[in-house]
Amino acid sequence: MLDGEEVSRLLDILGNRNRRRIIQLLRQKPCFVTEISDRLTISPKAVIEHLQLMEREHLLACHCDERRRKYYYLSRDFDILIQLQDRNEPVPTLITESGNGGKFFNSLYMLKRLMIARENLIATLDGLEKDIEQKIDELMKYGKDKVQSEAELNLILALSNFDLRFEELEEVTGISEEELRTMLTNLMKQRIIVRTGTYYKVRDLYANESV
Repeated sequence: MLDGEEVSRLLDILGNRNRRRIIQLLRQKPCFVTEISDRLTISPKAVIEHLQLMEREHLLACHCDERRRKYYYLSRDFDILIQLQDRNEPVPTLITESGNGGKFFNSLYMLKRLMIARENLIATLDGLEKDIEQKIDELMKYGKDKVQSEAELNLILALSNFDLRFEELEEVTGISEEELRTMLTNLMKQRIIVRTGTYYKVRDLYANESV
């Protein structure tokens, strides 16, 4: 049984929509950072921040596979039960106040509308996520002669979201420095990714950068 402070911290964690989505995904199976980022369309940096927060609260744990990639999983699950009771209260009337009181309730009303709009927008992402999964399947199907391993595919997926520096790619993918340099070299030779300054990115379809 959790005490009041633990319950409060748990509710703070669950108050974030993306953290709730990450928890639901990890209930299905353990995932690594790039997989979470790709499936939920969240930036790798944001995913890492959410994971670290939940790991500190002992909701998540991780283990490394033979490629040293970190897989995150739920270290303990939980259920939250909310009971609504009908108190037979009268229907509230429209609040009309002047000054700060009126502005407060107007802001509260607008906040409610914005929260509903945000939930509706997130709900529309389901179809987009299915399209993304389909394109990943196509990459695996058509890229057999270009992509040499699942780790290289994960590297491409990470760079499909954001342009990243070498150190950021190390953290996001969990690939060792030597292996990562080899993969980047191979993918640049294949003209799949390019380097611009200190950043690596997926090559544009009609790009004219030199590799």
